[in-house]
Amino acid sequence: MPTLVMKFGGTSVANLDRIRRAAKRVGVEVAKGYDVIVIVSAMSGKTNELVGWVNETSPLHDAREYDSVVSSGENVTAGLMALTLQEMGVPARSWQGWQVPLMTTSAHSQARIEEIPTENINTKFKEGMKVAVVAGFQGISPEGRITTLGRGGSDTTAVAFAAAFDAERCDIYTDVDGVYTTDPRICDKARKLDKIAFEEMLELASLGAKVLQTRSVELAMRYKVKLRVLSSFEEQSDEAGTLVCDEEEIMESNVVAGVAYSRDEAKLTAVSVADRPGIAATIFGCLTDAVVNVDMIVQNISDDGRTDMTFSCPTDQVARAEKALGDYKDSGELNFSEVIADTEVAKVSVVGIGMRSQSGVAAKMFKVLSDEGINIKVITTSEIKISVLIERKYMELAVQALHDAFELEKA
Repeated sequence: MPTLVMKFGGTSVANLDRIRRAAKRVGVEVAKGYDVIVIVSAMSGKTNELVGWVNETSPLHDAREYDSVVSSGENVTAGLMALTLQEMGVPARSWQGWQVPLMTTSAHSQARIEEIPTENINTKFKEGMKVAVVAGFQGISPEGRITTLGRGGSDTTAVAFAAAFDAERCDIYTDVDGVYTTDPRICDKARKLDKIAFEEMLELASLGAKVLQTRSVELAMRYKVKLRVLSSFEEQSDEAGTLVCDEEEIMESNVVAGVAYSRDEAKLTAVSVADRPGIAATIFGCLTDAVVNVDMIVQNISDDGRTDMTFSCPTDQVARAEKALGDYKDSGELNFSEVIADTEVAKVSVVGIGMRSQSGVAAKMFKVLSDEGINIKVITTSEIKISVLIERKYMELAVQALHDAFELEKA
């Protein structure tokens, strides 16, 4: 039988009624002749509650025990989903990560998938099981301990299963009905896309769009897994949602596919750094050691052997970055005068594979922001994206103006 992977996020399984609704969708696909692998998240809010309990019990906790606790939410959902399907007359059973087994690295709370053997589940399919309900977000380390894949890891679980089982498609059910040209809460002209290329989706996800976890899109692109983003709260059709697929499957696309934003950004500048070979490696090596996620980087022109180094990072990592740089300065490994932090900035980006073959996108973007009186603090580009840091108070205005300027409301 052909295999279909269906993933249900926390809002889609938030209570028993929603689990029943999700189970009915699974039953429809079983009736079409599919063997179905269902990946489930914990019920909405449950993971946050479990994380809170761990932190309250032990602020400096053992990561192995953290994984043991926070993975339990998915186990509950998987069991309830399997029971619901059985009550509907659909042969189903639940699987925890270690039963598959989903093999991961030993990096607790941020493990990466190493292998998904298919024998155990395929054997049960041959014996008459129609639905395997797998607890997302979790696996097992080489040492035999439960691991978790990081927040949003159920998306990654679903794509990995689709790749391992050569599934026809991977459907991601969430609380939105697809991928939009921008956040509809900010721009009422935002339009749902029927299709979007893997590369565009990867950029949008990494730049702040919350529809799919970045790692899941990376996996889908690598293994050519067709992804479909759907709402679990609306009636479905074969054309529902947004299909994330190869660029070649999209006949014609706009130059810009979407506008993304990230509100919680900060800009840090190490002032008057000694300009010598290896200084960038030293600065960003110390930030890496402190687990600071650096994004945009700008080095100023050298003057009298000194330069300024500017970079952006999430606002909740500013204190960590300042401490890391200060410690290196005190140790004598870095020579700079001070670190200036601006925590009132936001990142706004335009993304589109059409930018490869059409010039003028950057000029148009900068002109739009200029016309709105918005000053650009930092710029970075890639082949299919342009990102700018601006004052956070202008973020929504910038998103709306860019959406209008590139006419993204038009199909």
